[in-house]
Amino acid sequence: MSTAPTTTHPDQLFLPGQAAAPAGPVDMSMMYLMHHGFRRDLRRFAAAAEHTPATDTATWAALARRWDLLAEVLHHHHTGEDTGLWPALLERAEEPERATLEAMEAEHAGIDPLLRTCAERLAALADGGGTDAEREATRSALAVRMAEANQLLGQHLAHEETDAMAILQRHLSPADWDRIEAESFESQNGPAFLFRLVPWVADGLPTAARDKAFAMAGPAMRVLWWLGRGRHGRAERRAFRYVPRAEIV
Repeated sequence: MSTAPTTTHPDQLFLPGQAAAPAGPVDMSMMYLMHHGFRRDLRRFAAAAEHTPATDTATWAALARRWDLLAEVLHHHHTGEDTGLWPALLERAEEPERATLEAMEAEHAGIDPLLRTCAERLAALADGGGTDAEREATRSALAVRMAEANQLLGQHLAHEETDAMAILQRHLSPADWDRIEAESFESQNGPAFLFRLVPWVADGLPTAARDKAFAMAGPAMRVLWWLGRGRHGRAERRAFRYVPRAEIV
């Protein structure tokens, strides 16, 4: 009696807060690591907007600098998706799947203006201008926008993980993904950016997930983590000094 051959798929990474990790031939661990960082940051920034005194200009300046890192990482990530991943999938997708992929691009367009508003209000608090009452009004408005950004980006990531990643697993091979990752994601990563990115990715990861990331990326990632984690940790403590410890996750 013969048996049908079995296909072994990689174990997909599933991190706290993640909505789904569809099975398939492509190991999407690096995508899910980035999503973990986005969720972590938006939670922290939403909490910082609630708890940081409007008059503490130095902390708002630290938060504005930290926001610049998040904005840079998000820009790289969304650019890679919009120029490489979604077009590749749209070439292969069946008609019902195309609506999901087109929604991914539309959601990016909806998120970006909200993130710009957050950046503008952080900058206004960081520059030290205005009366105490005006600064408190700006802080209050920022807290609302940060909460909206946290919710909207979370919904987008969940949609992507649940539906878009399932489409990816149906249509891409590991070789397809390696090519897209090299051409559209990794090609943006210069040495200075990687020095900031690696500690950012590793921040708050469960140990097993961090070890898997280091194993996938090679020893250079571990070296960059060791070199950059102290600086990253000090910047986190300055920026999020008023956030209750329970919310630094």
